[in-house]
Amino acid sequence: MIDKYIRPDFILDTFADVTPEFCRDHGISALICDIDNTLVTYDDPVPTDVVTEWYRALDGAGVKLSFVSNNDEERVMRFAEPLGVPAFYKSGKPSRRGVRLAVEAMRSDPSSTAFLGDQLLTDVMAAKRYGIRAIVVPPIKDKTTLLFRAKRAIERPFMNKYISEEQNRYDKT
Repeated sequence: MIDKYIRPDFILDTFADVTPEFCRDHGISALICDIDNTLVTYDDPVPTDVVTEWYRALDGAGVKLSFVSNNDEERVMRFAEPLGVPAFYKSGKPSRRGVRLAVEAMRSDPSSTAFLGDQLLTDVMAAKRYGIRAIVVPPIKDKTTLLFRAKRAIERPFMNKYISEEQNRYDKT
């Protein structure tokens, strides 16, 4: 039952694997992104050059982008401002609220929208609860707080299972 809410549709190595071609091949015209540990570390206050170039490639291909984060207003808006994309802070993921606001802001259809994040229990669950596809990538640099270590410990067996199933699927082709 929990798989329904935390199984990602795609497991990728890095956010950069979400290319214009990937989006086209999977019918994705709008992408909601987590920021911290998905696109940059917590130490990067603004988009890196790599993130900026990635965004420009997606934008040039007509893929809309927005940010949904549980972080505070100052952090999220400072990061989003250089790219000029809609951003929603203190989203309370896995709540659907931030996802709904992002979909509305981008005027996207849920069937062509995906959520990119690094956590099953927040990012993937928020996407699945709203009814959109979820893409998960490994965290760039995890926090070492007790809460984060506990969340990762809960997620680890599920991620190992999903990665194993994905590998088995490819081995059969």
